Order: sequence, then structure tokens, then C-alpha cells
Amino acid sequence: MALEMRESCERCTTAVLPPDAPALICSYECTFCPPCGERMGSVCPNCGGELVARPRRAVPA
Repeated sequence: MALEMRESCERCTTAVLPPDAPALICSYECTFCPPCGERMGSVCPNCGGELVARPRRAVPA
């Protein structure tokens, strides 16, 4: 099962997060830009889980 690579931050909704960009996710795949994740103390506001670096996926040429 592949991760759903969401393309925007769920908090600020202005950060564009393509598959090869840095982002933070929880185990439910809630997705946040690094600045928002840092402001939230690396804790998901939806589930209370830990936010970790999302693996990057190469963008097809």
C-alpha cells in the first residue's frame, strides 16, 4: 500500500507539497509543511500522534 502524497499542508493550506518536497506526516497520513509541524511541536493536532518526515517520491520526468 502506497502513501497518499497529499499536496498541501492541512494547517496553513498555503504550502504546496509536491511528492519530492519535505513534509511531515503522522501514522494516519495527515500532512503538514515543516514550519507548521515545528510550531505544533511535531504532534498531529488531529490524532495526537508523532509527526515524522514523509519519505520523498521522485517526480516523473
